[in-house]
Amino acid sequence: MDINPTAVLQHLLSRRILVLDGAMGTMIQRHTLTEQDFRGTRFADHGHDLRGDNDVLVLTRPEVIAGIHCEYLEAGADIIETNSFNSNAVAQADYGLESIVYELNLEAAKIARAAAQEYTERTPDKPRFVAGSMGPTNRILSISPDVNNPAARNITFDGLCVAFKEQVRGLIDGGCDLLLLETIVDTLNAKAAIVAIEEVFEEKGVRLPLMISVTVTDRSGRTLSGQTIDAFWVSIAHAKPFTVGVNCALGARDMRPYVAELARLADCYVHCYPNAGLPNAFGGYDELPDDTAGALREFADGSLVNIVGGCCGTTPDHIRAIGNAVKGLPPRTFHAHNRSDHDGEIRAHDPFKTGSAPFGSTSVSSVVEPLSEPEHFTTFSGLETLTIRPESTFQMIGERTNVTGSARFARLIKTSNYAEAAAVALDQVRGGAN
Repeated sequence: MDINPTAVLQHLLSRRILVLDGAMGTMIQRHTLTEQDFRGTRFADHGHDLRGDNDVLVLTRPEVIAGIHCEYLEAGADIIETNSFNSNAVAQADYGLESIVYELNLEAAKIARAAAQEYTERTPDKPRFVAGSMGPTNRILSISPDVNNPAARNITFDGLCVAFKEQVRGLIDGGCDLLLLETIVDTLNAKAAIVAIEEVFEEKGVRLPLMISVTVTDRSGRTLSGQTIDAFWVSIAHAKPFTVGVNCALGARDMRPYVAELARLADCYVHCYPNAGLPNAFGGYDELPDDTAGALREFADGSLVNIVGGCCGTTPDHIRAIGNAVKGLPPRTFHAHNRSDHDGEIRAHDPFKTGSAPFGSTSVSSVVEPLSEPEHFTTFSGLETLTIRPESTFQMIGERTNVTGSARFARLIKTSNYAEAAAVALDQVRGGAN
């Protein structure tokens, strides 16, 4: 009997904490591959060096990638990520491979799908899932690459959308169960990816659960583009993610306050997959599996997480230790506010019973004991959050930054005089605009 994988995921998440795999790059490095390994026969005469482009290995050394997936599945991972973190036209342009992006994602998904299927068939009571990995690209929409020109950008929002759409098509066609938008350093990049994902969902008539994972760059608790965790959540909550969480940059112990903040705010599942501690002087990671596992067990004890795993520096040994550490601990519960059945409203359902929805349906959900209904207020996000509460005073809105309401501002925008246009906004803030 075919079973809807989304329903199975929700069924499992209502009963236990699931385990995501660990670092792909760390494991690839252990193979000490040469330039020839990355080129294979297909790219033997390619005009760019390819060593370091881990994603191309799905075409030139697929057995290496398949073997790494199997190591993580053997270690107990419930969800494995495709080897497609940089499989987008923006990142692949550095290697001259932007023309094969769809193929990279398709093959990455197929390799992971085959490994997950093999282990699911071995142990049907422990189904495995494939998450299509989507990295942030190597360009940032919110920050200028030129310190002398704050307005400069090396990519547009629309251009980034196009790149992400090509990636999403390949991941869906290759058989992914989920999409994982990860290591978000700039929320505007994430917004471009969300637009791309939604457009491809509509184009293909399918909808996969979406995992969204942010990176906090340091103990300031902000992303690289300066946004706080609560403002990040406000910015992406409209996408109704299946899970939201934190990965990379920090070790688990330093991540705790940010994971706790998301656990407090989010009306969806929460994940966390940290690095194996902070990098050492040589860029390596020294945190032992039991240390990483111990920290994540504390998250589980605090009812903060539904999915845990590892990022940079973690190995199958880390994932095995993490799985053992959270085994038997209850998952975080939450109240799914204002979510339609289509988007995963939490309700009673056992997908293993006869009559379950088939693959491709997204109308089935699972049992989670809801918490009391949280309060909801009008909320806006910039770098920080502005929340309008019943006790708030009048909110002052500056309306001069409006091309239809201000002839002067319209003229500044039309002539690309963004410095003076920004000064108009700043003047309103100084005048008391919230």
